[in-house]
Amino acid sequence: MSGVDVRGRARNGVKAAAGDDHGRDRVAERPLLKMSELAERSGVSPGTIRYYLREGLLGGGSDIVRTSRNMAYYPRGYVERIALIKRLQEERFMPLRVIRGALESDPERVRALIELEDRILERALASAEQDSRVSRKAVRERYGVPRNVLERLAQIGVLTPSQRGYDNDDVKIIEAIASFRAGGYDETLGFTVYDTLRYREALEPLVREEVQALVGRLAGEVAVDRAMEIVAAGTEPLRELIGAMHSKLLLAELRRHRAGAAQSGATD
Repeated sequence: MSGVDVRGRARNGVKAAAGDDHGRDRVAERPLLKMSELAERSGVSPGTIRYYLREGLLGGGSDIVRTSRNMAYYPRGYVERIALIKRLQEERFMPLRVIRGALESDPERVRALIELEDRILERALASAEQDSRVSRKAVRERYGVPRNVLERLAQIGVLTPSQRGYDNDDVKIIEAIASFRAGGYDETLGFTVYDTLRYREALEPLVREEVQALVGRLAGEVAVDRAMEIVAAGTEPLRELIGAMHSKLLLAELRRHRAGAAQSGATD
């Protein structure tokens, strides 16, 4: 290399050169790290980093500068990429093959998705912490729902009380159940706490699709703060939309049921 100290340049992060099969020099003008430095900054062992490299999780390797068979220098950008991979593994339980596909297609969008999801979750948790809880005793006295009913709802996961009592959403569910029971929807007619499960089971896939659609459309398209404003603005309209659509579908189903009964009677 005409006396050029390649390793010294790579170490200083100024310029590194290495010959390829055609005898030409490649020049990389970017900060570079040794494997030990990359491992220290990313908090991941060299063995794990090498595994990521073999699996293509850190790109094709064209940005790695190799100065000898046993010495190479890596871009500082790998630190953030490794951190992103670990977050996807540990917080979202994504398998490495799925992570590789996501990073290959659009790594910046993956980062935007995670940032938006984290902000939404942080706001939801902060709101839940600010809400004052209502004690179990106060709930029973206020709504008249039997203790065994409340306990069974907690057992099946419809309610999630803590030692301090019920959060705002739990109270709204209890209030709705109390209204149902006051209207005659009780055990004497065969209505039990297990009837609430059909609504939860129907809503769970709907909510998953809602989150995927919402985050997928907002992430990377608008600033995170603006995305959070859009999410907050849609909360109440969504509740009204679901209630109105449920009423409309219920009426349509009752009409179909009546028509089917009439047709069955005519053929008897």
